[in-house]
Parts: sequence; C-alpha cells; structure tokens
Amino acid sequence: MKLYFNPLACSLASRIAVYESGLPIELIEVDTVTKQLPDGSDYRKLHPLGLVPALAVEDGVLLTENAAVLQYVGDRAPDRQLAPSGFARSKLHQWLCFIGTELHKGFAPLLDKKAAADVKAYALGKLLPKLAYVEQHLAHRPTLLDQFSVADGYLFAVLNWTVVTSIKLADYPALAAFHARMLERPAVKRAFEEERQLYLAEVKRAI
Repeated sequence: MKLYFNPLACSLASRIAVYESGLPIELIEVDTVTKQLPDGSDYRKLHPLGLVPALAVEDGVLLTENAAVLQYVGDRAPDRQLAPSGFARSKLHQWLCFIGTELHKGFAPLLDKKAAADVKAYALGKLLPKLAYVEQHLAHRPTLLDQFSVADGYLFAVLNWTVVTSIKLADYPALAAFHARMLERPAVKRAFEEERQLYLAEVKRAI
C-alpha cells in the first residue's frame, strides 16, 4: 500500500492508523502548494483534486477520503480493534462522520489565510459548540468508543490545528487531556513527530 499525505493535515490520522495496525506501507509526501510528488510528477494525475489522504491499495485502486481510508486500514489491523464490528461499527461511523463534517470542515475557514475576518468569526461561532459537544462526551471516558479506534486518531489530528487558530485547547480540559493521552501512544507519538519535522521543514522552505 502507498499512503499519500501532507504533513500535519488530516492524513496524519491515516498515518496513525497504519502505525497502530503494523501494516506495511510506503509513505509519499505531497507538496502542499505545488501538489508535486518527490519524483517531480504531478499528484493531480493520480487524484485530480490533489487532496489527501489517498491510499493506493494492493490491487492498484486509489482510495480517497479520510473516513474510507481509516476504515480500510482499520479492517486490516490484526486484532480488528481499530475498526470494530456490530453496533460499535455504527458508532465508529457516527464519529468519523461527525469529525469529518462538523470539526474538520469547521476548521477549514480558520486555516484559510485568504478567508476574511468576518468569515472566520462566523466559522468559529459554528465550531465552538461542536468542540464543546465532544468535550462533554470525553469528560469521563478516555476514547470516543469503548476502546481506541481510528476515530481517535482522526480527532487527534484535527485538534492539532487549534495551535494555529484562536482556539485554546486548554479551554477544553477533556479535549486537552485526550490529546495528551493520545501522545502517550507510541504509534501516535511517532506519526506526529515525523510529520511535525516535515511540516517545519516545509515552513522553512517557504520563508
């Protein structure tokens, strides 16, 4: 399998899932601005929208969208705990959908350097109640489901973006504690530190 990613983008969740699963993978960085691959080719020839993550699976098919990639990887984890079955599977879908549509997309205007101040203010007003909802859910539990799942990796990836917005994670004690717990997991820490270094290198090149 090949995973196409941008450093510290939502594709970090897929990298975490791969490391948690122990599955073999080739990681390929996509330049955030130019959409070029390390060999100089245009990533958009593989994925016309240029979005990440994208996972080239064993049969050569390119799987896109974070929720789909996460479930695909989770289903292939040796113990299947990353993507549970039964009713827990439906709850996993619930959280992947919520994170993707309510949190991930909610952060988008805040991360857009071209977004006007009033647009960012409007987006922030919509996003904060949704963060409060997850804060309440995690107030007395360590993970979104009864055990760690690919949804937790996705939430961790999104919460990282508070660092470059006006949102203070410290204002949400349960979310801050969740973020800290995730960093105690070896796979999460490894994925985060690797991508943090790549992100810093990318920023340095842009200066």
